[in-house]
Amino acid sequence: MYFTVVAVNVGIFVLLALSLNIIIGYAGQSAMGHAAFFGIGAYTSALMTSTMGISFWISLPVALIVTGIIGAVLGLISIRLKDDFLAITTIGINFVVVAIFQYSEIFGASLGMTVSKPLFFGVKMTAPMYLTLIFILIVLTCLFINKMNKSWFGLALASIRNDEMAASSLGIDVNKYKVLAFTLGTAIAGLTGAVYAHFMTFIYSSDFAFIVSISIISMVVVGGIGTIKGAIFGAVLLGVAPELFRFLADYRMIVYGGLLVLMMRFQPQGLLGDNSFIMRNISKIFANIKKQKGGGQNAGNA
Repeated sequence: MYFTVVAVNVGIFVLLALSLNIIIGYAGQSAMGHAAFFGIGAYTSALMTSTMGISFWISLPVALIVTGIIGAVLGLISIRLKDDFLAITTIGINFVVVAIFQYSEIFGASLGMTVSKPLFFGVKMTAPMYLTLIFILIVLTCLFINKMNKSWFGLALASIRNDEMAASSLGIDVNKYKVLAFTLGTAIAGLTGAVYAHFMTFIYSSDFAFIVSISIISMVVVGGIGTIKGAIFGAVLLGVAPELFRFLADYRMIVYGGLLVLMMRFQPQGLLGDNSFIMRNISKIFANIKKQKGGGQNAGNA
């Protein structure tokens, strides 16, 4: 059961890393307050199920839509901001959202909020059921991102990430695609928050504090910005690490901050990002294997 619970928590961070990667990896936006949208989805679903008596399975898409709409509105507000200014704004949004959760009675204020256990065909959901649900959501999210990358939308985001001015000169509506990326990334974070709230059965404002945003950013940066495999690897690596190094629990944020600085300084592509040290060596190994096979076949034909 312990390993299943850890796997569910890691899976939740995988989804969060994938969702943030849409914003900072594919659209190139400096979003630093992703945990706020994680929390919005969690509290939306918690209110619907625990206060209104609505089914968990209905609250999931509602949490996704509500968070996506809020993300779109905030994206429109922040549309003129770039780089450091956008990063500071999203950090501020994170603090404001957490303060609303902490001081509003409807959200349980400083006492937190108890969340009801959802039912699946009349049976209360167990950790293995949540793990299955998380796995399905991860697969669907990866398929969606892969499809997005191969579409015109993905090409537009890539051009915006590389050079906004050049993208605009080619007729790409930069603002529209920025807002769309922000909406998609925040919506997936909201959906993840809904699953998290019901898995934990109790949520508190600090669960979605800025320190959580830093953890998610660290996962994306360490794994590899702008790649599916990088986001997954980074989330698994940094999601499992706290369980393996519990004696460093009090210094986790120091370690994460140090990792961010080191990665951005010496390996900005991440461990599994495009053109990273590891991926270059893997490509060389496969190229050598292919070359050896080709040489062996030519020798056989001779």
